[in-house]
Amino acid sequence: MLTNENISGSYDTIVIGGGHAGCEAALACARMGFGTLLVTIRIGDIARMPCNPAIGGLAKGQLVREVDALGGEMALCIDDAGIQFKMLNRAKGPAVWSPRAQADKAAYHTRMLHALTVQENLTLLEGEVTEVLVEGGVVAGVGIDGERIAARRVILALGTFPNGLMHIGEDSYPGGREGEPPSCALSDNLADLGIERGRLKTGTPPRLREGSIDFSRCREQAGDREPEPFSFRTRILTVDQIPCHITYTGRQTQDVIRRNLDRSPLYTGRIVGVGPRYCPSIEDKVVRFPDRERHQIFLEPEGRTSEEIYVNGMATSLPRDVQHAMLATVPGLEEAEIVRYGYAIEYDFYPPHQVFPSLESRRIGGLYFAGQVNGTSGYEEAAAQGIMAGINASLSLHGAEPVVLGRHQAYIGVLIDDLVTKEIDEPYRMFTSRAEHRLLLRQDNADERLFRYAVRLGLLPRSMWEDVIERRRRINAARRRLTGEVVPLIGCNRLLRGIGEAEVRTRQRASQLLQRPGVQLASLEKHLPNGDLGLSGREREALEIRVKYGGYIKRQRRMADSFLRIDRIRIPPGFSYAIDALSTEAREKLQRFRPATLGQASRISGVRTSDLSILMVFLERMKRKRRIRGRTYA
Repeated sequence: MLTNENISGSYDTIVIGGGHAGCEAALACARMGFGTLLVTIRIGDIARMPCNPAIGGLAKGQLVREVDALGGEMALCIDDAGIQFKMLNRAKGPAVWSPRAQADKAAYHTRMLHALTVQENLTLLEGEVTEVLVEGGVVAGVGIDGERIAARRVILALGTFPNGLMHIGEDSYPGGREGEPPSCALSDNLADLGIERGRLKTGTPPRLREGSIDFSRCREQAGDREPEPFSFRTRILTVDQIPCHITYTGRQTQDVIRRNLDRSPLYTGRIVGVGPRYCPSIEDKVVRFPDRERHQIFLEPEGRTSEEIYVNGMATSLPRDVQHAMLATVPGLEEAEIVRYGYAIEYDFYPPHQVFPSLESRRIGGLYFAGQVNGTSGYEEAAAQGIMAGINASLSLHGAEPVVLGRHQAYIGVLIDDLVTKEIDEPYRMFTSRAEHRLLLRQDNADERLFRYAVRLGLLPRSMWEDVIERRRRINAARRRLTGEVVPLIGCNRLLRGIGEAEVRTRQRASQLLQRPGVQLASLEKHLPNGDLGLSGREREALEIRVKYGGYIKRQRRMADSFLRIDRIRIPPGFSYAIDALSTEAREKLQRFRPATLGQASRISGVRTSDLSILMVFLERMKRKRRIRGRTYA
């Protein structure tokens, strides 16, 4: 492992923070050929999971697949460290299928640390960055424990450490997360550099000793029988899966919480940061949903050898004695022993209207922000920003244009577009509902959407993109065959009887039969005149989705194309919004967010259709003047 003794005076890029954003950013920079320094307070805590022991989930699983398709490491790590795998939302349409895996937290850390230590061009350093050095409005390096180290690019991936303040009941104390100090000097330094900051809050539940839980009173939740890997580079996943369990709070739990709200820092005003609305604490749930009789709790193992059980759904900052009392009211947890108490943490973040879609600071050239410092929550959102910050910092060193993914191309595109066009006043969490083109952005086709970028950037070998092209060719050929082949009447009716549907009087094209909701490709192939299609399991699934949802997919592509027309209208960086015809709110918002395109401007709250029409007129007028000047000087 490279440590302080190997530190020289200059790097191409310095990444501050060894969480999920920092790891992906550092690996991307190093893999693109640039000397990179990753600075973290403790190397032993790299890629730590301070909250839930899981990767993926609704919409988050899509982000992990996309990070993998761009050459990132998170999917490979969870494939190695996962202890239970599930594909969520299988009962719904493929647009919302999302992979999720429980993780062995220690194994995940070990796997990621190995990837970092063997990576060429990458050095790890334990230390605290106290300042970002700036010369002439451009980043010049960082100050670490009194030493100044030069860098051409700096990526901030600080997590919840900036001015972190932890709360358990009446007790409050500085901390970036449990057992680690906050980063106060750096946060104040950024403010001195003119970076606007705000305050957010998040929380964790208590951890319980496994042997003290009566799992017979809980419902077991097993993983999928045939687990699917996260990474497109993992050929087969063989794992001895560990079950999770479900239990519920009740009226007694609520009574305990209500009696002690006057001791909750959340309700006594000691916590000023805004928490995640979509992942509230248990006390917040009781207050906001007074008529709900119970709340679901997931008991999740933190590893194969760990005795700790994560109580998902019970995040809290209530006092220690109250945590004991409320747990004792939950079936199976009556005698549960707390290993670690739940806590809330407040921290500084930097509202992301201050960054370009490349994640580079608008104020300081060469300074990039990634992860919770941009107001997001979740390991997956952090990793997605980390890899994009690393890619774009490296491209800028090459003098190349940044990669900015569109909302029609990736959930990562949706994530970053939302960050730079919306007011972030609570921790941002990704949902499938945020993606208007989600049928195009399925978890199964992230490689088709993004491999070409990774290959072009040198983050994945060209052979992987060639494999995608060959697979697409095979699927398209099979689809043409289904369109052309006619299934005999006897085969049609045998197939329909098998799924309980009414028989037909005429033979049917194979593609027509497959469009029926109850017909599966595996069953249909048995009745094809020319035998099965010779596809792999993954190819069969892709073909079935394209046939069954072909009309919807075409419609979303047409919609995406219409959005793209307005997104292609660029707004010059120095464009003046001092236009009297614009509404006052639009002028203020446009000046604050500085959208790069008319499409981005349309997604800013407070910008009306009439404002967009006015902008379009002025942009066209500017373009016309430039054409006239060009002809004059020619």
